[in-house]
Amino acid sequence: MIGIVTIEREYGSGAAAIAAALAKRLGWALWDHEITCEIARRLKCDIESVEQREERLDPTFYRLAKIFMRGSYEDSFTGSGLELLDAEHLARLFERVVKDVAARGNCIIVGRGATWFLRDRPDVFHVFIYASRDEKIRRITAQGKRRAEAEDLIERVDRERAAFIRKYYGRTWPQRDLYDLMINSQAGDQVVTEVILNHMDLLQKQPVASRPA
Repeated sequence: MIGIVTIEREYGSGAAAIAAALAKRLGWALWDHEITCEIARRLKCDIESVEQREERLDPTFYRLAKIFMRGSYEDSFTGSGLELLDAEHLARLFERVVKDVAARGNCIIVGRGATWFLRDRPDVFHVFIYASRDEKIRRITAQGKRRAEAEDLIERVDRERAAFIRKYYGRTWPQRDLYDLMINSQAGDQVVTEVILNHMDLLQKQPVASRPA
């Protein structure tokens, strides 16, 4: 039986709202911003600092500072997690947090490499949500951002996600063969939610031996 859904997404595709609607319909726990909060708790730092560094490579100045400091601060680290809040540590933390969450079952996990980390579990349903450029701009500007800002975010965020996945997990983003369903959100959040639920239901009705490997 499926007990976990991972949702990977293009920026601006509306995946956060769809994941929330799916969690509500199923009565499952939602882990999206909650993962950010959990990482901040584990590192004893503020949530905003984690949000600024998630799923992106370190800026050049930060990478250089880390190289110069390596070997001095890490071994003796006992205080705030800001010193460890870099792409390398976040990549490892994502895996630990995602697997801890998955162990509890009945949850929706958004992004953070969850599809890759849980690829071998038979009780996970993997979804990728995308949309046309115009649809993503429409969704982002509806949240109050200017069109120019929306266009920049669409290009930059997904480029940073792809670079992060490639560097720390050695994978192409998105790796299509990992997903059970890839769906365009232009049909609307309610339609997408229903399609995901129906696909899960149909898959679970199949005899185990006949399911795709």
